[in-house]
Amino acid sequence: MPMAARGRRRSSKRPSKSALALRWIGVAILLVVAAGYVQPIRAYQQAQDDVAVRRAQVERMEQRNERLEKKLEEADTNEFIERSARRLGLVKPGERLFTITDVDEWKRDRQGRSGTRIP
Repeated sequence: MPMAARGRRRSSKRPSKSALALRWIGVAILLVVAAGYVQPIRAYQQAQDDVAVRRAQVERMEQRNERLEKKLEEADTNEFIERSARRLGLVKPGERLFTITDVDEWKRDRQGRSGTRIP
């Protein structure tokens, strides 16, 4: 380093107090604006979550609706009507109805003898 440069004092390039004050005011304004965006962003995220929940509900309802439509189509067939009538104990003309009772007792008795379970 040359000798002349050693003797000189470095000049301070610190900003003035007014410039520092303006910077801090600018930072404060940015913070206020950022804080103003927090609530709308939260509301937007909540709305997105609600939409996802509603879409899932719609999907479940559409699936249920499809199942019910299939049942409705099936209910319009002769086979369905006959099965339903037989569950009610109805028979066709000329048929005889037989009712089996004490099936549970028979299963328990049979299971006790053989040691195996009967479904």
